Amino acid sequence: MYRRIRDLRQDMDLNQTQVANMLGMSQTGYSKYETGENDIPTQVLIKLSRFYNTSIDYLLGETNDPKRYK
Repeated sequence: MYRRIRDLRQDMDLNQTQVANMLGMSQTGYSKYETGENDIPTQVLIKLSRFYNTSIDYLLGETNDPKRYK
């Protein structure tokens, strides 16, 4: 999961500060999500899923299909 959120961020040419600002948190706090030091709360997973237009299952590594379900 942690690698996926990092890869999605990098694919959009964003830095950690930009994503952290979108989430309303510090860059340091967000960085801990990408490294796996902190678990990602459900509400943050939902925001990331919407931001990257992908499914939570994809973020969690349960599928390799990034499509969002409708």
